[in-house]
Amino acid sequence: MLILTAEEVRKALPMNEAIEAMKKAFASLSNGTAVVPLRTRLPIPNSDALSLFMPAYVHAEDGRALAIKAASLFPTNPARGLAYIQAAVLVFDPETGRAQALLEGSSLTATRTGAAGGAAIDLLSRADSKVAAIFGAGAQGRTQLEAACTARNIETVHIFDSDRNKAEEFAEEMKGKGPIPTDIRVASSAKEAVENADIICTATTSTQPVFDDKNLKPGTHISAVGAYTPEMQEIPAETVRRAKVVVDSRSASLEEAGDLIQPMRAGLFDESHIHAELGEIVLGRKTGRATEEEITYFKSVGIAVQDAMAAKTALENARKMNIGTEVEF
Repeated sequence: MLILTAEEVRKALPMNEAIEAMKKAFASLSNGTAVVPLRTRLPIPNSDALSLFMPAYVHAEDGRALAIKAASLFPTNPARGLAYIQAAVLVFDPETGRAQALLEGSSLTATRTGAAGGAAIDLLSRADSKVAAIFGAGAQGRTQLEAACTARNIETVHIFDSDRNKAEEFAEEMKGKGPIPTDIRVASSAKEAVENADIICTATTSTQPVFDDKNLKPGTHISAVGAYTPEMQEIPAETVRRAKVVVDSRSASLEEAGDLIQPMRAGLFDESHIHAELGEIVLGRKTGRATEEEITYFKSVGIAVQDAMAAKTALENARKMNIGTEVEF
């Protein structure tokens, strides 16, 4: 069995390849060749914690993937000097079921989540997009920015976070990193961040919209990866109502995405307002952007097929790069 640390996962899963892997994962989900059971939730009462177990099988054009991710959310971890989320991905040989690899899961999750946004940006945003706005200066904001700059030639970035110090640290760390431009500006308001943005990425845990609909310019694309519970909301209901709505999974989004659930409960639209799953656009079954002026909105809540395909890609690259630690198993 091959064991990959967080740093090794990042080396073996470059963003451009992760984006292409996500397209294949979403296509498999939409054409019915993936098997994705409901994730199992295991509460841990004594620690006020939660463990999630997410298996998936993917049959893509260029191969198959079989994996399970275990992610644990322990609120007391930061006080212990540990990350709030602890995760690992176990990869199996889809031919034999033999355990092949164990990958550090938090780094893989961050990259594959950013890559999902990147896939949507590649398929839905205007080709001439130059300005990006990022809401949320955490790990997800970082990979959303990297993915946006991988998919499009971004020249200017606006970062907005309720904690300005975190936003300033984000700007200093990310400027000039890989495809990311050096022009990263800390926005003093949400309006300043979005009013000139071609692409907006939201990666927060907000329970209310993080910007005002009236400040969007025509032709903006939004990739939203926060609001992963019915109680959360990042995007104004007015924006979602007038946007072309694309999701990673219809069923999962209707169960978990507050950005969709709350406006639907208010009677602003129903589930028929969802234009497509991203995989349907990859497959050519549904159209992407129709005009230069329309607002496009991609909602991702995270699907286990993403972990399986990301792990498959990372494992293949790790073998080629001769990185990781082999152990008898």
